[in-house]
Amino acid sequence: MSPNDPGPPGLDPMLKPLRDPQPLLDRTIAQWGGHDDLWVFGYGSLIWRPEFAFAERRPAHAHGWHRALKMWSRINRGTPECPGLVFGLLSGGSCRGMVFRIPAGDALETLGRLWLREMPTGVYDPKWLDCITPGGNVRALAFTLSRRSPNFTGELSDARYREIFASAVGRFGSSLEYARLTLEELKRHGIHDAALARLVRLAEVQLSAQADCDAPTAGLYPTTTAN
Repeated sequence: MSPNDPGPPGLDPMLKPLRDPQPLLDRTIAQWGGHDDLWVFGYGSLIWRPEFAFAERRPAHAHGWHRALKMWSRINRGTPECPGLVFGLLSGGSCRGMVFRIPAGDALETLGRLWLREMPTGVYDPKWLDCITPGGNVRALAFTLSRRSPNFTGELSDARYREIFASAVGRFGSSLEYARLTLEELKRHGIHDAALARLVRLAEVQLSAQADCDAPTAGLYPTTTAN
């Protein structure tokens, strides 16, 4: 990787690790066991940009966790001065997403790639979740977010969401683009996320109102010519 290469999507060279991610990877590998195919649960950008090869993909439902746009992003979708937002998987409720099956022979390499993307700072808590799929239940790896994490935003008002959507842009684009892409991909797979749809509408209403305010006023007042 060259010094000018931004690296994998989750790699954040400007932020110090919250904890060493290697022991978390070692523990995850030990819990997987190395014999069976690996399942990974995607609930955000992994759905529309997995960046690893997989043998199978299924819709999945995980109970006890929910998708929430409540994780600060200070590089990829924002800046340290103007943080953006990405998804975390928080405890409580339920979440519909996708599970990906990686053949056992490719799993170690895939886990290494996932750790570079999702875990360079050790921000997530990797957990094994029981996921319900049309083909039966599977045990899948998911990247969850603790409410004790410094990257957890806490509750945000509608006004704060509008402010972030209007201004936060990182090296991979804006927070609003990230939210829209996720919503579109969820819809493509027949998954309805009412909370996310509401947030995207919130931003679009503001953008529409702003566009109306910025529209040229020519024609509102007729001009006259001197005789």
